[in-house]
Amino acid sequence: MELLNVINLKKVYSSRFGGNHVQALSNVSFSVEKGEYVAIMGESGSGKTTLLNIIASLDKPTSGDVLLNGKSIVSIKEKEIASFRRNNLGFVFQDFNLLDTFSLQDNIFLPLVLSGKSYNEMNERLKPIAEKLGISDILQKYLYEVSGGQKQRAAVARALITNPQLILADEPTGALDSHATDGLLRLFNEINNDGHTILMVTHSVKAASHAKRVLFIKDGEIFHQIYRANMSKEEMFAKISDTLTLLATKATRGDVRE
Repeated sequence: MELLNVINLKKVYSSRFGGNHVQALSNVSFSVEKGEYVAIMGESGSGKTTLLNIIASLDKPTSGDVLLNGKSIVSIKEKEIASFRRNNLGFVFQDFNLLDTFSLQDNIFLPLVLSGKSYNEMNERLKPIAEKLGISDILQKYLYEVSGGQKQRAAVARALITNPQLILADEPTGALDSHATDGLLRLFNEINNDGHTILMVTHSVKAASHAKRVLFIKDGEIFHQIYRANMSKEEMFAKISDTLTLLATKATRGDVRE
């Protein structure tokens, strides 16, 4: 069942007076099935962050559409966008996006507070998530009291607590050391195995090798994709590395072959 459908997305940025035009995306189309774990990779400036921002309803395309469970994200009215994000999307960012003056628990509760949920409901939702993520004993701590890995686990808990249809991760391992990265990637695998759909933008071959499918973007277009199928993480890592090398040296679509 298709959860996300990206249809002929085009994004052109214009200068203030319309003199210069930069095409960030060009007719990008792909779909994500419910329960998939998809990574998006590409060089800086390839358009992957623009694509993620449009899917997150943080930006509007010049043309094309994005459907989440059959509903157009692009056509949502401005006054309804914030509510739509809270109810349907979970976000995990490289820099955590946690508030220094809030405890981890209060940071995790924030989207539910904004939705008007009661404390009892928030607490009931948090208990199983905190146990699964291994942060039950640090919920009352503040950011300066915990490690980067623990901050990112709190950010994942915040993403999960609204029971979103889609989890969007933007370079989630970028600010973590190797130990915390390994822990977060194991966690993402567990979350995906529980049925959550994950779409992750990353530069990390290691992070992408945990996904079930990797999309490669070059110059604003989808150039290639790899399905994990029966490959091990080591085989997936090697295949991704080879593909990135080819994409960096080849200039035209279709030069990458299995």
